[in-house]
Amino acid sequence: MAGKTAIVAGASGIIGSATADLLVRQGWTVHGLARRPVAQQGVQPLAADLLDADATRGALAGVQADAVFITTWLRQDSEAENIRVNAAMVRNLLAALPAADRARHVALVTGLKHYLGPFEAYGQGSLPQTPFREEQGRLPVANFYYAQEDELFAAAARDGSTWSVHRPHTVIGKAVGNAMNMGTTLAVYATLCRETGRPFAFPGSAAQWHGLTDMTDAGLLAEQLLWAAETPAAHDEAFNVVNGDVFRWQWMWGRIAQWFGIEAAPFDGTPRPLERQMADDASRWVEIAAKHGLVEGDLDRLASPWHTDADLGRPIEVVTDMSKSRRLGFTGYRATDDAFFALFERLRADRIIP
Repeated sequence: MAGKTAIVAGASGIIGSATADLLVRQGWTVHGLARRPVAQQGVQPLAADLLDADATRGALAGVQADAVFITTWLRQDSEAENIRVNAAMVRNLLAALPAADRARHVALVTGLKHYLGPFEAYGQGSLPQTPFREEQGRLPVANFYYAQEDELFAAAARDGSTWSVHRPHTVIGKAVGNAMNMGTTLAVYATLCRETGRPFAFPGSAAQWHGLTDMTDAGLLAEQLLWAAETPAAHDEAFNVVNGDVFRWQWMWGRIAQWFGIEAAPFDGTPRPLERQMADDASRWVEIAAKHGLVEGDLDRLASPWHTDADLGRPIEVVTDMSKSRRLGFTGYRATDDAFFALFERLRADRIIP
């Protein structure tokens, strides 16, 4: 599909930036849609707030896209508000697309809260067995992912477009100001521990320390998004997407500590949430940034302790089945420790961490 045109909604985020970068390298014309676009090589910026239907329509006027990648969401104070706001964003975006003069594919990125439940009921109640499989379907609770999917399905039926849904586990990738960013959060936490001499203590539950889990590299997710857009057999399907390996945090924690040149503190089974550990670190990070000439001194724009605590504090083992896309020909793979290390190296090269 070289020479095709794409719209990436959320192009400045972890997933959107990786997707835009891959599409540019594959020869696509890429329009990066965001409320506040940032400069990205080869990406044509489009500025619009997806909650403003008129502004979105104006921004997309005349853009004939072969594929649309929806990688954005806005966190709200309740699930009811998550549903209202995030469904409206998908609805406004798809309603604003000019009438297609050729086949169009729309890909929506959601996540494993499809199986684990929304933030208000995360990991609670009766959950499907692991490994999570796409055919396990929806939980009997309100969930903004389901509302986004319903908007996608309605637009596809109206417009005659094809669709795909992609459900990553926790995503490893770079983006400043992102609301869910475990990789950078752990890099900042490890740096604080090294600079202050504090113990590098695992913040989560015994279930996560001892149990199996998996994660998703942003670049691998981008590869699956492109694959689904280009593969007719993948149209009108939902897919899980993880790196392809599994690990235990008791092993990964030591690997991360080793990369930063620190010791991993022994884990005694007591959760030590990062929100508590990092509560007073904003001024310390300002000092570290000044000392090392870092480009971002605002800790809140780098770390999302609440989200990392939610993932690492789960009381259940979480692993994801990839058989569906494997059977259809998607063979992408990443070793998760290598994905972390590649991110850390990029953060260091970009002077996000020392």
